[in-house]
Amino acid sequence: MVRTEPACRGGSGLAGSRPRRAHGGEGNNIDHARRGEALSDGAQFRQVAPVRLYQRIVEQIEQAIARGDLKPGQRLPSERELVTQFGASRPTVREALRVLESNGLVRSRHGDPNGPEILPFSSDRMTKEMARLVQFDNVSIAELISFRMILDGSASLLAARLRSEEELSAMERTLAVMADAIETGYEEFSKADVAFHEAVAVASRNSLIEVCNQVVRGAVLSLISDKVAHAHNSTALMRESLRHHEEVLEAIRAGDGPAAASISRRKLYEYYAGYVPEDERGPLLALMDDEEG
Repeated sequence: MVRTEPACRGGSGLAGSRPRRAHGGEGNNIDHARRGEALSDGAQFRQVAPVRLYQRIVEQIEQAIARGDLKPGQRLPSERELVTQFGASRPTVREALRVLESNGLVRSRHGDPNGPEILPFSSDRMTKEMARLVQFDNVSIAELISFRMILDGSASLLAARLRSEEELSAMERTLAVMADAIETGYEEFSKADVAFHEAVAVASRNSLIEVCNQVVRGAVLSLISDKVAHAHNSTALMRESLRHHEEVLEAIRAGDGPAAASISRRKLYEYYAGYVPEDERGPLLALMDDEEG
């Protein structure tokens, strides 16, 4: 709540006192200044929105998590203790906890006498929001796949230059699982596919590439995985995908970053282009222009 200062008594010229008449322009300006009136009408202000108490509680807990005062696996105090600490009502504290839980920051278990558990970061919420952007036409499927081509290409390039032998072995193991899963079915194949890209992203030594790859890849799969799984030629598609992954791995093993990036972008284009309207494929093809020469 904004407080207003009480009006001053006497001839101060502030609100609540009788204004003095000035003689002449300069005196008039001085009198205006004494009364606190603006000489310019250029400043523009907006109304302020009230902040609800539960939002203040959410902010404090978010800040404690950001500072590292609260770490994943730790527990918040019980609801009763939070009511006491914040000096707020039980419904207000419950609303704050509901918001924190919906944001993926805490988890409450029904009947658990302990406070909510602090959760580690998860890209699941971001993945859902990215998929919603495409579903509601804010982002096209072409843009989403184009962005994935950019991310995968960068991850492959860096992995080729920075990977360790252990990370290379992890990539090889995922391809072995992919090969076995071709006969098992698309679901197992897709899990191994995801594991390969996660291994490449880890080897890139860039946590933002890891997170963005998880989000964009998850959004793409949520939109078209059913189409791939139920395609009449799904087995052929899986075999083709495995071959492309093997080519990427070979370039990473050889330490050839540009080749790894180029193959990665190309294999994604060949795999997903059929799900993009032909007149929207320009940005995807532009990412492979350097490969034509």
